[in-house]
Amino acid sequence: MSYPKPRKWLGQHFLTDPRILGRIADVLAITKADTVVEIGPGRGALTEQLVSRARRVVAIEIDRDLAKLLREKYAGDERVTVIENDVLDVNLGEAAGGPYLVAGNVPYNITTPILFHALEFPRAARAVYLVQREVAERVVAAPASENYGALSANLQALASAELVFKVAAGAFTPPPKVESAVLRITPRADPLVSADEEAPFRAMVVGAFGFRRKQMQRVVRELWGLGADEAAEILARADVEPTDRPEVLTPADFARLLRARTASD
Repeated sequence: MSYPKPRKWLGQHFLTDPRILGRIADVLAITKADTVVEIGPGRGALTEQLVSRARRVVAIEIDRDLAKLLREKYAGDERVTVIENDVLDVNLGEAAGGPYLVAGNVPYNITTPILFHALEFPRAARAVYLVQREVAERVVAAPASENYGALSANLQALASAELVFKVAAGAFTPPPKVESAVLRITPRADPLVSADEEAPFRAMVVGAFGFRRKQMQRVVRELWGLGADEAAEILARADVEPTDRPEVLTPADFARLLRARTASD
């Protein structure tokens, strides 16, 4: 089959190694009862693995030419639905029509928005992504580690994350300039923040890491425009040390801080 050339503006790098594709499908732990939403199926190499294992696959592809090829390939196959759209404009739960899993070779330039979009309600039971290795390392990083930051705390408040294995650049066509990794994300049964708290929590965490090298006493004052006494009271209520820096706070610490701030209003 003749494929269109990869489009740089879409960040297209197609995984071609069948062994790795099979491992990705294995990590998702698909059963014949599952619906899988695939983000960015591209030329359909992972799609084939998913279709062979799942009850149904919903493939979301923004590239018009590739979406057309997928529709032609699976014409008449009721197990496969191809949606030609930007995944960020698609409600994944509605597209799945019920419980679902997520898989995808995610464009590196919009990885973070996609990760959080896929955690919107109704959430998938689990998701497996092929992402830039550095992003995967940030997602799974522990507090006080070099890679821990806003992405780590925000995602870990909602889900558990595992870097399952790394993938060399040579496994792709064309090869990217960076290494990749397979990331498995499983929504927490006990998310640290409620649906209503997610947006203010995310904004607070991003803001706090904007003052990464400052102590929390100063961070809270600058973040919310507070006086010294009010900042100290909020930190005490959240059980956060005024001399701590954002990089040592756990997602649970940030959740308590948000609620302490809300209670002070």
